[in-house]
Amino acid sequence: MICMVVEGRSDKLKLEQVIAEDAIILCTNGTMSEDNLLELLAPYEYLKFYTLFDADVSGQKMRKLMKRVYSEAIQLEIPAQYKEVATTPTTVLATLLKKANIRTK
Repeated sequence: MICMVVEGRSDKLKLEQVIAEDAIILCTNGTMSEDNLLELLAPYEYLKFYTLFDADVSGQKMRKLMKRVYSEAIQLEIPAQYKEVATTPTTVLATLLKKANIRTK
């Protein structure tokens, strides 16, 4: 089982269409504080963390925060041309996840 951290509900719904293995998908709901992020992640510390944030300023902030708070997390990035996880084609997401050794549907 893995834990995937995304920004919003639409990102979570999109990933649920693609990920085949057991995964907990957590939403940050945009920008959050270091304390809030630690609180969100604490129950799942035994899992391997992955992040997948939008290719925008908010996503960059979350990537930096995640790197500072949980540097062991594997940070996946969508191609900048798609801008948002939710609007990235499922085939592109599947390829990205497969490269990270995450089983896809």
